Amino acid sequence: MRTTSIRVRAVASAAAAVTLLAAAPAAGTTGGPDRDRTPAGASCAPDASLLGFSDALDKTTFAGTQVAGLSALTLTGRSRALALVDNIGTSPARLYDLRLSTGPRGVDAKVRGVAVLTRPDGTPYTGADLDGEGLVAERGGATVLATSEREPSIRRFRRSDGRELAALPVPARFRVAPAGEAAANQTFEALAMTPDQRVLYAGMEGPLAADGRDAEDRGLQRILRYDGRAGGGYTPGAQYAYRTDPALGLVELVALGGDQLLAVERGFVAGVGNTVRVYRVSGTGVPDVSGVTSLATVTDPRSWLGKELLVDVATCPPSGATAKQPQPNPLLDNIEGAALGGPLPGGRRLLYLISDDNGSATQITRVYAFAVALRPQPALTGRAILPATAYQPGQVSGTQLPPAPVNGIAPPFPGQPVPGFSAVIPASAGDRSGRRLLAMPDNGFGAKNNSADFLLRAYDITPDYRTHRVRVNGFISFRDPDRKVPFPIVHQDTGERLLTGADFDIESLARDARGDLWIGDEFGPYLIRTDRTGKVLQAPIPLPDGSKSPQSPDLAPGETPTVPASRGFEAMAVSRDGRTLYPILEGAKTTDPDQRRRVVYEFDVPANRYTGRTWSFRVEDPSLVIGDAAVLDGRRLLLIERDNAMGPQSRVKRLVVTDLNAADADGNLSRRTAVDLLRIADPAGVSTPARPGEYGVGPLFSFPLQSVESVLPLDGNRVLVANDNNFPGNDGRIPGHADDTELIVVDVPGLR
Repeated sequence: MRTTSIRVRAVASAAAAVTLLAAAPAAGTTGGPDRDRTPAGASCAPDASLLGFSDALDKTTFAGTQVAGLSALTLTGRSRALALVDNIGTSPARLYDLRLSTGPRGVDAKVRGVAVLTRPDGTPYTGADLDGEGLVAERGGATVLATSEREPSIRRFRRSDGRELAALPVPARFRVAPAGEAAANQTFEALAMTPDQRVLYAGMEGPLAADGRDAEDRGLQRILRYDGRAGGGYTPGAQYAYRTDPALGLVELVALGGDQLLAVERGFVAGVGNTVRVYRVSGTGVPDVSGVTSLATVTDPRSWLGKELLVDVATCPPSGATAKQPQPNPLLDNIEGAALGGPLPGGRRLLYLISDDNGSATQITRVYAFAVALRPQPALTGRAILPATAYQPGQVSGTQLPPAPVNGIAPPFPGQPVPGFSAVIPASAGDRSGRRLLAMPDNGFGAKNNSADFLLRAYDITPDYRTHRVRVNGFISFRDPDRKVPFPIVHQDTGERLLTGADFDIESLARDARGDLWIGDEFGPYLIRTDRTGKVLQAPIPLPDGSKSPQSPDLAPGETPTVPASRGFEAMAVSRDGRTLYPILEGAKTTDPDQRRRVVYEFDVPANRYTGRTWSFRVEDPSLVIGDAAVLDGRRLLLIERDNAMGPQSRVKRLVVTDLNAADADGNLSRRTAVDLLRIADPAGVSTPARPGEYGVGPLFSFPLQSVESVLPLDGNRVLVANDNNFPGNDGRIPGHADDTELIVVDVPGLR
């Protein structure tokens, strides 16, 4: 038996991380060029690094067959794999036995054998009647299940001789038109089996005719679930809705266990090249859509499989790769296969990808190895609710609001409402338990001209996650009895000079090493320093570059504001030692050419001044804002990134990790999504039973509230998140019912 051996480019910096899987390279290397190692530094994304790649299988032969058209990959052991050929002309349909390993010298691969796939009577399939695209191994590889896009079909073959043993049923609507609703060459491109081999997933490359693509050219596609056992029958059951990126197709799935998957999406534009992205996919709480005639009618985002980008291959260092046709990155080619390997030192997993050259002179058969972090799902562990109408002692408020009821509540209000929390910190310095908190609302009713009777406070609260309630223990009032504020305020001539929502829009809160409180304001924007009782200690501190909002008392007649209204210091983190503040603008400045940019400032507390150092954090879309920030450890920050929607219209509510010590030369910060707040697992039923009409609760919990504005890392990997309910205007949880203030605790594996 002749062996085609590959020794490939390796990423030197990653070599030490993969010695566990190292295999001795073959003594005789034939059938491909010898490859040099790649330079160091092959990080592609926060959770993915390129370990190596090989082109040595490209345009080779084995046992008289062309090693080409490799569209699927499955592992059968620690260093053994099978690769399936798609429809290369009328050549025999075949399965290649490979040896794959990754070590200090990179990826080592050998073709060890080939089996021609045949019908039960022994007559061979060819590219004319079997378009092999998806592949999984059963029983350690004694048998395999392989898809063909042509009909489509899922057939079981014996690995040793390629003989067909059985075929799985395929629902009628998945067949290629006119027999069904599928388009030719757009059917079962992807196939995956759970580690226990009880569940099989078949993914459609493109949509059914009744489903189509949306206005953004995203494919509205179905993943079909089969239930059964290895070597036995599998029965089609549930269908899940999956939405691709614009102009991309679903080409591969990897089942991680439970309802978690990896998905590979790919596209191609002539003269531009390929796009290949790998996503983590969650099916937690997602409904069966087999009874849905058209996925175009499915508008609730909770009805779609959740997806989070793991790696866009275009972002990887080229690492010495070359391309035979235009590509955004020469590393790219027509990737169609994926297989997940074993654990690597440091907790990552080995992920192999393989490209299909379609037997073309302008495409490459390339094997890739990545180290990827596959973090368990965040889970809801606590939820406490403060009712929207939990009025607190104080003057009647809301007298400047229109008297018409909103969500069933009409002003004026009998006392001071708690319109949600824009900042939450421990009630006592250093307490990371989350049992007792200091929680601060903002300016009340959203504007200077309607909030003069809303008193600025921070409430001492105790969330009780057992009863799902919040106890208000008392509050501190922010006030200026020593007349440090240099401009007129509502209670200008009173002794206490209580501050109101017409004076400041307070949005973020921090405690320094002395126990003083620092407030981030949006009207200035200002930093405001108070003592622990809420008394202002010095004049508000403006931005060092002179930027002002339209509401700034310092704005001169005719001066153009450069900070948009309500886009000041919504977020502010404080270092663990309490000596450094990191206030962050909620939105972009009007003068910033990059409207995705959010400026992070540094303020030295002992020196009482800005240091002059800034960083740039880029949100994914200009419409998104930063809701809050907190220091995780060192100079790593946890940020809230959110849209301005609520309820089923919510699309982005997430926690993002960045590191001030890892900015690039221009001060641009990296980002890694830690929690999608719209897709949190609730295995313990913390969020149920549901209230009548309540949206976003159950096994899949969502935090679809408009203004998610408070984040507080607790001990371990727990994080507390709370909302500003914009009382009484928001109804994201129960339509027509003013949103309550919710405090949730989420366990985020691997957060620290």
